[in-house]
Amino acid sequence: MTLPLEQQFLQLSQLLQNHQAYWRLTPFTCSELPWQDANLQQVLTDLSDQDLDLIDQSSQLQQQYFSLVFPELFNLPNIIATNQPNTLPALPFWLTNGVNGRKLGQIEAFCQHWPNSSLPIVEWCAGKGHLGRMLAYRFAQPVISLEWQQNLCQQGQELAQQFELPQHFIQADVLAPSLPAILQPEQHLVALHACGQLHISMLQQAIQAGSSSIHLVPCCYHLIDDAEYQPLSALAQQHNLQLDQQQLKLIVQGQVTAGARVERLRHTEIHWRLAYELLRQYYVKDTEYRTLKSVSKQLFSGDFSNFANWAAQQHQWTLPTNIDWPYFLNMAAKRQQLIKRIELVRHLFRRPLELWLLLDKMLYLQQHGYKVNAHEFCDFRLSPRNLLLTAIKT
Repeated sequence: MTLPLEQQFLQLSQLLQNHQAYWRLTPFTCSELPWQDANLQQVLTDLSDQDLDLIDQSSQLQQQYFSLVFPELFNLPNIIATNQPNTLPALPFWLTNGVNGRKLGQIEAFCQHWPNSSLPIVEWCAGKGHLGRMLAYRFAQPVISLEWQQNLCQQGQELAQQFELPQHFIQADVLAPSLPAILQPEQHLVALHACGQLHISMLQQAIQAGSSSIHLVPCCYHLIDDAEYQPLSALAQQHNLQLDQQQLKLIVQGQVTAGARVERLRHTEIHWRLAYELLRQYYVKDTEYRTLKSVSKQLFSGDFSNFANWAAQQHQWTLPTNIDWPYFLNMAAKRQQLIKRIELVRHLFRRPLELWLLLDKMLYLQQHGYKVNAHEFCDFRLSPRNLLLTAIKT
């Protein structure tokens, strides 16, 4: 028997509150494992580098290695509804031209969970309108595609006209207060991988307009206007985890789409940021960890000394001459092995945190008279952000 959403949310909130020490921390500040649990320390110490990478990408392996340490984590109620995706005929090649394979796979999976509905569709944050175009073709329904970049609207409109599809683009800022004039009650709002503030705005404006139906796949939860996530539902406001942007970013750290070059640059970036921080603390005599802003990955294709000089400029100090670069890089490599183990434990809480955010949105919609469900609309390997929220106004 499925538990009510409120009960599932409270159980999940309690788990995350009780285990804050395992996910609400900054690994870069740690010089040793920050937990005293002997079983956990033994598990982490025994893992090889290859084990770390494999476990990080596999929920089955995570349970195999950590279920005895975190039994509650692997016995949560399942909020994901099980439903059989619809079988659809293949799309013609001319319609999918220019859409990369992974994106096309995600759109196809989204379409396989489309309901029997004749409502006109509103595509949120449309880009060139790939999703809207496929929906218009597959289900012969009119689509309004909202996109704030004029050039993308123009390109999308040209494609819709070329294929004679009932898709109309409107240049609009979906965060603007004037948008409700476009929204009507008898509409079906859709978004595939809408980032934080954009999908929050979608739900708020859908409720304001009384939209009949919603299909939303959220993404990039950390891209919000506030320093902390502001819960939407009354229950989440009472049990607010006070998630800041760094903790929200933890949720989207799971990567299955990166190529070898991107993965190599990511590894180099972590290594160099650690090496610089060790170097800074040594010369500045400051043990307080200081963050650095994001920077183009191109900087990590050069020399570590160039990166260190850039970083020192950000922190407004000048590097001394004759630095022993290999020493700090070697020290950082050792620290990186520690941090990978800490991150592995933090990553166990990515999905629970994501489900907490999803349940908040489901409860918010439920408060406003919607029947809600959640589905894993595609395989994790096609997209780690594979949670589809569906809502129907009752």
